[in-house]
Formats: sequence, C-alpha cells, structure tokens
Amino acid sequence: MFSTRYKTSLAVLLMLVCAASPVNAEQTDEYQEGFLTAYLNRGIEKAMEGGDSLTYGRHITKYVSAPQFGGYLVGTYSYSSQDDADRNGFECRYVRMYVSGTILRDFKYRVQLELKNPAMRDYTLEWVRFKEFQVKGGQFKRIFTFDNPTHPWNIGLGSYSQLAGRMTALALDDPSGEAAQNGRDIGLQLQGDLFPISKDKHRLLRYQAAVFNGNGQNRKDNNKQKDWMGNIQVQPVKGLYIGLFGWTGTYTGANGVSAKRNRWALGSIYEHKDWTFRAEYAHHTGSNVNDPNAPTRADGWYVLAGVPFTSWLKVYARYDVYRMDATWGTMKSIYSICPNFDLHRNLKFQVQYNYVNDRTANDHNYHELWAQAYVRF
Repeated sequence: MFSTRYKTSLAVLLMLVCAASPVNAEQTDEYQEGFLTAYLNRGIEKAMEGGDSLTYGRHITKYVSAPQFGGYLVGTYSYSSQDDADRNGFECRYVRMYVSGTILRDFKYRVQLELKNPAMRDYTLEWVRFKEFQVKGGQFKRIFTFDNPTHPWNIGLGSYSQLAGRMTALALDDPSGEAAQNGRDIGLQLQGDLFPISKDKHRLLRYQAAVFNGNGQNRKDNNKQKDWMGNIQVQPVKGLYIGLFGWTGTYTGANGVSAKRNRWALGSIYEHKDWTFRAEYAHHTGSNVNDPNAPTRADGWYVLAGVPFTSWLKVYARYDVYRMDATWGTMKSIYSICPNFDLHRNLKFQVQYNYVNDRTANDHNYHELWAQAYVRF
C-alpha cells in the first residue's frame, strides 16, 4: 500500500514539474578548495585563459570550466567510560579529495574519493539548465532526511544523528541488515526549486525524486527491485525548510534473503545569521536479511541547535534518540554539546561531550569525550 501511494505521488510530482517555466540554474557546490588546492586551481585557470592550444570539439575556455580541486582531512581522539569500550585513542576519520566543474555550461560533474581506505564516494553528472527541473545521475547521498546529505564540515558535531546513521546506512548497519554504506547509493534523481515568492524571490517549494539500486555504494544491483525515494520541502521564509521524506524498496543480502523497507521522515532546518536549528523524526517498517527474529520497526528523532558566540566560536547542542524496536525499552539517547572553534575557513577544532543512556546495553549510562581537527588542504 505504501509503495503504490508513493509511486503515484512521484508521478503527479513529475507532471507538475514539466509545467514549470525555465530559468537559468544557480547551483551551490558543497565542495570547497583548501589552502593547497587553491594554488592548483588558480594555476589551471591561468593556463586556460588563452585556450588557443587547448581545444577539444569546441573552444575549451568557452564551454568547459576550469576544474576545481579540493580536499580535507579529519582527525579524532575519542574516550568512552563504557565497559569494554573500543573507541579510546587516536584515529583518522576522513581523508578525501574531490574535483568538480561544468561542461557546455549546463552540465555539472563531481567526483569524490576517500583516501583513508581508498574507495569511490561520489561521482555525479547533473543537467542544471533550469532551476525548476534538473537531472542527476551517478553515486551520491541518499535523499532521505536533512541530516544525511549535509557535508561533514557543516554537521556541527563529530557524528551524524543516530537517525541518519541507521536509516540511511550512513555509519551503522540499517534495520534491514544493510552494512554501513556512507549513506550513498547508485541511481538517478530529478530535482528542482519552484515558485519564487517574497521580495527576495526565494523558492517556496523544493522537490527531489530518485530511483536507486538499493544495494549501497560501489555495488551493482542484486535483485529485480529498485528503491524509490522522494521528498517535498516547503520554504515559507528564506532559510527555513520543512520537509516530508519517503522511501520504499527491497534490500537483498549476500545470503540471497530479501527484506522490504518502508520509511518516512518529517523534519525542519533553519539557518539564519549563523544560527542553526534542525529537528527530524523518522520511522521504519520491514524485515532484516540476517535475522528473521529482528524487530520489524524502528524509529528515531533528534533536535539540534547551533548558537554563535563570536566570529570563531559556535556551540552546538543535540538531543539524539534511536529506538531499534520503536519501543521505550530499546531506546538509546545521546545528549551532546560541542563547541566549534573556526580559526580559519580551512581549519576547525571541535571538543564534544556526550552523555549516553542506552537501555539495550549492559552498561546503561556512560560518558564520551571526542576531540576533532578539520583541515582543508
């Protein structure tokens, strides 16, 4: 029932999109250059200024932008008072490099690599001619929840919410048994922003509709079903988004067992003058490919606030809950506070304290302390 209604709503949404009027696209690239890659990018731009010796089909400087390279790393120290904790010590969380650019003005490409344990993270090609209707293909973040697509640099804490970590297979196994996939999958997505309103002409409605393999990053599909996802976001005032998200599909494990998964989420995000507010709730129903006796439902929610104190100090606080059986007896709550010290656009430090109450663990209550350094290079 959920699947039929969801696919029907996607079809209606596409009909509305086709009626939208065309305007030039304005895209904000989440990738930013660092202090080393800035020199590389300026050198490439300078080499392309003439363009007479660099031609391929059409004049390269007119139809191909200079590629923009960037990279960042995140180092972490973590301590936990939990019995038998295995996260105490230093570790490298991310080392990533990326490149993006445009071809023929209307096509935008992005590639991102993980260097810590070498792997492909993102590769996308987007047609961005119109702001109302754009097409994106490749491997990228699943469009479920506001939290999952957010760049690690902008999360504000040393981890994503449990909701995103579990229900998008971002950092932990998801309820269907899919192993952590960095929240990514391979597929095709339609998206756009509609109806400019107010004096600032911000867009009232944002939509995204996608079909994915459902098998995670860097993996071919292994069944005949696809995962369908979509969301509609309303922006009544500039910077405030209220979104409804849906996901229906089938995951098949390496053992050949398949599990249905139906999910929905409701959330809001607001950014204004460096203040940040985010809140989301998500619910899952389905089976688990590894355990026939596993819970058939789960849910989670979080509330986050980021408060600026100075130009270089912003403090985030979050109340984060996940229930593996959608019952109070399976509730894991994390209370977090995390000062962010933005000393430079390419250098940031975090110190995060977590108080954890996990009703499913032998050691119900424990403390965590994380320290992280972010560097763009």
